[in-house]
Amino acid sequence: MKWYTKYLSIYEKAFNTVSPIIVDEIKEKISRLQSTNPLATVSIIAYNEEKHLLSCLWSLSEAQCKYPIEIIGVDNDSKDKTADIFRSLDVPYYTEKQHSCGFARSCGLAHAKGKYHINIDADTLYPPHYIETMIETLNKDNIVAASSLWSYFPDKEHPEIGLKLYELTRDIYLFLQSFKRPELSVRGLVFAYHTELARKIGIRTDIIRGEDGSLALELKKYGKIKFVRNRKARAITGYGTVSADGSLFNSFKKRAIKGIKHFTSLFYSKNKYEDEDSNLIK
Repeated sequence: MKWYTKYLSIYEKAFNTVSPIIVDEIKEKISRLQSTNPLATVSIIAYNEEKHLLSCLWSLSEAQCKYPIEIIGVDNDSKDKTADIFRSLDVPYYTEKQHSCGFARSCGLAHAKGKYHINIDADTLYPPHYIETMIETLNKDNIVAASSLWSYFPDKEHPEIGLKLYELTRDIYLFLQSFKRPELSVRGLVFAYHTELARKIGIRTDIIRGEDGSLALELKKYGKIKFVRNRKARAITGYGTVSADGSLFNSFKKRAIKGIKHFTSLFYSKNKYEDEDSNLIK
């Protein structure tokens, strides 16, 4: 059985359909993890994530971590029962009424107590040693941030063999890219960094997407961004932009063409990028 199988048993389910026994179990386990003097803050952002958030919190509640942590949430002014889930589990959370990942991440960062800040997406599941692995990476000299890998859970429309091939080629490309342009290999769902440095830089709130890469671009001026390939830190998530491309093959084709077109850029660092007008919040 995969480590995430039981969490998927409530993935896509409305909160009021989940057994109270499971809810109480998650609540108790999260309570045991919470520290008043955390080394790291695990910050979950959520917007209308009622059908995913509880699964995410269940995975986090079973974290095996030798370091003190706190788990907090940010409700990005959801219209469903996202906030009810945080309240029911006694997870401290904050409401951010301005919609965007940038605003939500900034809210979590502002309330973080830990030396390190670990980004968490509510529709993603995390393996038991994820938090510990990210903290140990950030504890190393000259490391200011860390980004790990992620997989997609297989379903009828996305066979496991096809997913493995897709992920393997993507992972190789991200690995090569991480040497000179680590900011482009960063993804917000698997991103962690030094809290005070990130506060000093600030998280961009004027763009629709890419706030994670923009933060990484500024962070690399202060030290190294580590690309974590350890499977202990490999999260699993839904399909997002992969589904938006229509099929796994179309997504692979689209990214392969883009990757080949920009392949030579892998060998050159870049310190500034121009924003596309379509990505600006107006």
